[in-house]
Amino acid sequence: MQRLSGVLIGAVFGMVFVAINANAPLPPSAGTALRVIAGLALASVVVMWFLAGRRTRGGAAEPGGAPGGMFNRRYVVIVVLEALALFGGLRVLDALGWPEQSGVAWIALVVGIHFVALWPVWREVSILVPGAGLTVLGLAGLAMVWTGAVAWVPTVSGVLSGLLLLAGSACYAQRVFRALPRG
Repeated sequence: MQRLSGVLIGAVFGMVFVAINANAPLPPSAGTALRVIAGLALASVVVMWFLAGRRTRGGAAEPGGAPGGMFNRRYVVIVVLEALALFGGLRVLDALGWPEQSGVAWIALVVGIHFVALWPVWREVSILVPGAGLTVLGLAGLAMVWTGAVAWVPTVSGVLSGLLLLAGSACYAQRVFRALPRG
């Protein structure tokens, strides 16, 4: 269940990214549609997490579990460094007078790097896809901050990052869920 719990955390944050950032300059109908899609993706992950929990209570082990668990000391160090980079970086951007939209791009960048850093800890190649994707979307948003497209930074770095997290979470949850013994 540890892997699916990690995936559930990613899906929740993906939903938050979409819910907060699916605003203008997107048309309201597009924002609503994106929030509905994100909600359905999150719901699918929650259902798979719940059903997998029922399957594993009978003693079935989750396939591919990391030795010592996924949420070990190295994980904690990475998450603490991520929190420091997130909050410290947001303060620095604010102190430097960067536009408000740069915060969304910064968050996507740091979360992406956090996933890449978790790859050697969890030994799961599938974490590199959202990691690389969020890193690129964060960098793209930071580059856009100083252009005429600054209003689109939350869409690029927030909405697209959220959808990427949700898609990756749903795909991985389905893979783990299908690998669990039925019974």
